[in-house]
Amino acid sequence: MHASPAPKHARRRPESGLRRGLTLLAIAVAVIVVAGVAVGGFYAWSLTSRLQEASVPLKDAPAEPPALSEYNEPFAVLVVGTDECDDVVAAAFGPRCTDPENDGARNDVNMLLYVSANPRRATVVSFPRDLQVAIPECTNDDGAVFGGTDRASINTAFEDGGLSCVADTISNLTGQSIPFAAKVSFGNVVNITDAIGGIEVCIGGEGIDDPDAGIQWEAGPRTVKGFDALAFLRTRKGIGDGSDLARIGNQQQYMSRLVNKLRSDEVLSNPGTLIGLANTAVNNIQPSESLADPVRIAQLAYTLKDVPFSDITFVQYPVVDDPYDSNRVAPDEASAQVLFEALAANAPLTITGEAGRGVVADPSAPTEEPTAPAEQTPAPDATDATASPDASAAPGVVDLPQNINGTKADQATCSAGNG
Repeated sequence: MHASPAPKHARRRPESGLRRGLTLLAIAVAVIVVAGVAVGGFYAWSLTSRLQEASVPLKDAPAEPPALSEYNEPFAVLVVGTDECDDVVAAAFGPRCTDPENDGARNDVNMLLYVSANPRRATVVSFPRDLQVAIPECTNDDGAVFGGTDRASINTAFEDGGLSCVADTISNLTGQSIPFAAKVSFGNVVNITDAIGGIEVCIGGEGIDDPDAGIQWEAGPRTVKGFDALAFLRTRKGIGDGSDLARIGNQQQYMSRLVNKLRSDEVLSNPGTLIGLANTAVNNIQPSESLADPVRIAQLAYTLKDVPFSDITFVQYPVVDDPYDSNRVAPDEASAQVLFEALAANAPLTITGEAGRGVVADPSAPTEEPTAPAEQTPAPDATDATASPDASAAPGVVDLPQNINGTKADQATCSAGNG
């Protein structure tokens, strides 16, 4: 392997206990599900006005106007989580939010929600924050131009050029068009989780003991909300092998349980909860201009409403150890090609790897009797990164490479507590 050219603008700042991930499918699903009931009259105008105030442009934004009907094409929504010290968390995190060396915001969580055409399937791809990638030239909100770099951690892109820069970076990495995007912060996650009454998660293993995240929890079910939810999403040292990759697996447990709650009668049959969640979501995101319209959000909601849990897949972008820095990871381009070719072909996905470093199977989950598999069209060879599904035939199931960890929304997991 040839050494990469020296990064032109790569920067490093001291790590802090707070610079951790937070799950963001919360906003993707919350906005998509609830805003469909919030379109009408003055209320719709109010939502639109608030969304547009903070919106940013995307180069791949759709040309067609939104409509109260199904979105006809496949689409992707980028959800970005930043570690900025907003008013909700500043007092709680003290020195982290007063240290001048930590004044910038980084995109510590990056999730790409890809939704296929009929039959509809949804796949969420999580990108490790220390993934080494090229960042293109970007212009931030103040008009300052970042010249780009051949190699830097992906979580510096927001600092370089805001939400649009993160979208361009991930689009260049994956080859995916990104027409919609939204950004949330630490404080936003606290507010959104509270709006739905919290999420019940499962703590497995020996429980979670992570002083950096401020939690010491015994094993068992636990409903998290507010700062507890944020601590659960931030914890790294308390689960699995203590790595950022373990944290991604833990966050995917949260996302799966969030999807199940948002589509349950507990939320969908409660107008007060729905309206409150819509208001909270609108007040706690920075959307792309293409997403700053409740009619568009309702359109995406209609498109996603009937996707089976078995066709909602959470995966981690495949990586290898970075040959230049043992504390970083690099893209596994061959495995990533298998994943994105399968998404382009709208093929059903089978996860052959682990659920993730940070989770274990939920022992309390009911088990189903095995059934005989239905006949399927032969799948493309997942071991051959150059294999292309036959577009003239219905795609068969694609077995993802074993280094693509993940779960399905109908698969119950627990945190792999190491406390």
